[in-house]
Amino acid sequence: MRIFLAGATGVIGRRLVPLLLAQGHEVTGLARSEAAGERLRTQGAEVAVADVLDPDALAEAVGSAAPDTVVHQLTALGSGDLTANAALRIDGTRNLVDAARAAGVRRVVAQSIAWAYTPGMEPAIESKPLDLGAEEPRLTTVMGAATLERTVQEMPEWVVLRYGMLYGPETWYSPGGLMADKARAGELVADTDVTSFAHIEDAAVAALAALEWPSGVVNICDNEPATGLDWLPVFCEAVGAPAPRADATTERQGWARGADNTYAREELGWTPLHPTWRDGFGTA
Repeated sequence: MRIFLAGATGVIGRRLVPLLLAQGHEVTGLARSEAAGERLRTQGAEVAVADVLDPDALAEAVGSAAPDTVVHQLTALGSGDLTANAALRIDGTRNLVDAARAAGVRRVVAQSIAWAYTPGMEPAIESKPLDLGAEEPRLTTVMGAATLERTVQEMPEWVVLRYGMLYGPETWYSPGGLMADKARAGELVADTDVTSFAHIEDAAVAALAALEWPSGVVNICDNEPATGLDWLPVFCEAVGAPAPRADATTERQGWARGADNTYAREELGWTPLHPTWRDGFGTA
């Protein structure tokens, strides 16, 4: 299969490229510059140099690659600017889907998030609606994800991967990452909010598997949604931070409910390599 991978130089993309190549796929990775694409070439991928926010250049790149499937792993999280990331999800996805349709591509696999659901008591399953009534600043993130998903669904075939909070090497949740810095500075509080995590390796494996999955939305997270009271002390120990301050009295934010991965595991046959953050934090 010919794959056009947008976000090929990102934290998931760098892990996904060798997985795709090992399965015999022909991969064209999108890069913003020749220098950024050099690592892709050393991995054995072809490189298309274009900016996803330049619709004409992107359309030419996708058309030249003539892919069977487009995989969308674009983010703009390096600086921690959630507004810029939401804008990329909206405008970049629009351009990518338009380019894919113009090139006759049938399938898009795209990255979304598993913490955009409406408030609820239990970890969210895929049929639960997104939290379009959220207040800012959360609304910006939710709308970015919702617009991305709506745009992707214009394709004849599509899979949206709602990833849990990514952790592992090169993510915010690694010894050198943003959240580790906050933990060492004593800025994180262990509370009752629930988070579902996904190791970066599991995110990449799921994107590979999704090439064959039926159209739909899939939660990609580990098997153990957990409160901050549970996971944050383990994370702090793993990254060499002092034990966090605990707050068990503040009521959980309704949307901080975690996500349920039953559909991925039982219906699609996906099994996380890191079933729980309890062990996974130690591999970050």
